Amino acid sequence: MRQISDPTTPMPPEHEALLILTRQQFPNLAGQPCKVEAIIKGGSDRHFYRLVWDEGVHAPMILMVYTMARSDNPKFVPATYRLQKLGVRVPTIYAFDPDKLCIWVEDLGSVDLHAKANEPWEVRRPFYEDALREIAKVHSERESHLTASTKAELEAPFDEPLYEWEQKYFLDHFVRGHLERDFRAAEFDSAHQALKLLRQRLAKLPRCLVHRDFQSQNIMLRGSDAWFVDYQGLRLGLAEYDVASLLFDPYVTLTDSCRDDLLHFYAEQRGVSTFELRETFYLCAAQRLMQALGAYGNLSRNLGKPRFKEHIPAAVANLTLVCRSSQALGELLPLFQPRKTN
Repeated sequence: MRQISDPTTPMPPEHEALLILTRQQFPNLAGQPCKVEAIIKGGSDRHFYRLVWDEGVHAPMILMVYTMARSDNPKFVPATYRLQKLGVRVPTIYAFDPDKLCIWVEDLGSVDLHAKANEPWEVRRPFYEDALREIAKVHSERESHLTASTKAELEAPFDEPLYEWEQKYFLDHFVRGHLERDFRAAEFDSAHQALKLLRQRLAKLPRCLVHRDFQSQNIMLRGSDAWFVDYQGLRLGLAEYDVASLLFDPYVTLTDSCRDDLLHFYAEQRGVSTFELRETFYLCAAQRLMQALGAYGNLSRNLGKPRFKEHIPAAVANLTLVCRSSQALGELLPLFQPRKTN
């Protein structure tokens, strides 16, 4: 959803101020007319504006205004440079003002992978495959490849405490907050043991670079090419977490057959067998979907963004499917499944 400035009305003072900042960064644009469009998308605390100049003056650019409320917000710039070194398609940074908390970047357009959600699978599939081809470049960067200084530029890696934080986020904001269930009750003891075993198991696996929020709204499309955005959470983790984020994305619908085909395609990009990936893929899918449900509960109940509530049924359906894929994950079902009534 986008809110676009009406050119027949005076520009809001906020937009005027942002335009002044922009012209200070780009003196050659001083005096050039510009339309400012506020872009409203996602659950971020950042604000985005599209700056559209007269044709031939400058290509449209996106101004990102962020806060220091989240540790990952200022990591966008170093993450961009890291991904560019790997040959990953990400927007070019035109300018960066760390004091004003502003970043000016290349405008990738307004079509994301989510916009193709209602297209036939034969139309959507090439875009998914290209996105998986690109993310495989990110995952090729193993933990052993990174220097201490590079690791310092990233967000804190996935480890057992972070997996536990995601699980607690799910319990607090979805199980207790949304479902109004006391997850500390004795009836959920087996579920808590399953959560503990899950995070311990994931934490022992070798890590690589991951996007962290690899879903359809963070993949922009230019022609037939997939480009990545919102990767400021770049960190060390499990490749399967990213893949599960995309293939079990609650914002879109994929059939089991589509997921299987895409998982096989990704395995080919990595030079591994689908069998090797599948088990960890489902474990990561459970972890990711719990994190997503926690976010939907928090955003809709506490942060004034009720629209995220509409994604809960799809996320629950996906998590149910995933948990029924293995006996260990099946212990999680009582936490979020409808209670049986007599």
